[in-house]
Amino acid sequence: MSAVTATDNRYSVVLEEGVRGWRVIIRDPEGDPVSKRSCSDETEARTYASAVRQHIYWLSEPRFRSYYGLP
Repeated sequence: MSAVTATDNRYSVVLEEGVRGWRVIIRDPEGDPVSKRSCSDETEARTYASAVRQHIYWLSEPRFRSYYGLP
């Protein structure tokens, strides 16, 4: 069995600051948004995005999709 590396999961996460506040967007390997989460402030957005980044690093793509309920 081989170890999963960071390059095995091609999902990404970005933060956006908008007129109505912050949101975190998970993008699929093609760069399309598959999940958006509004956050109350920058701290919440950065904390959530950090957790998502860790999961991208730790989990395979199928496991990541399952964990976040992605198509």
